[in-house]
Amino acid sequence: VQLQASGGGQVQPGGSTRFSCRASGIVFKYATMNWYRQAPGKQRELVAESTSDGPTNYAESVKGRFTVSRDNVRRVVDLQMNRVKPEDTAVYYCHTFWRSDFWGQGTQVTVSS
Repeated sequence: VQLQASGGGQVQPGGSTRFSCRASGIVFKYATMNWYRQAPGKQRELVAESTSDGPTNYAESVKGRFTVSRDNVRRVVDLQMNRVKPEDTAVYYCHTFWRSDFWGQGTQVTVSS
């Protein structure tokens, strides 16, 4: 199983950025795909979840600002981040559980003016 993430970088407060994560080695359409983040000195937290049967779930802190979407043909899950805040600064990880936990490489987002 491989999860390859891309995106992120530096963005100004109130701006937007987007992550993508491409999965291989799993039957993607049956997998729940997650985005986690870890800020300096804090525990890793679940940001958004895209379930295999459609529903999505979000951390309260990002509801209304972040959107998770998936393309089962391309085997990609995206995280669109709008109206970002400095507290969104973190390393973001793509994750799935497919008989075991699998993580993509972390991708940094820095929200700063």
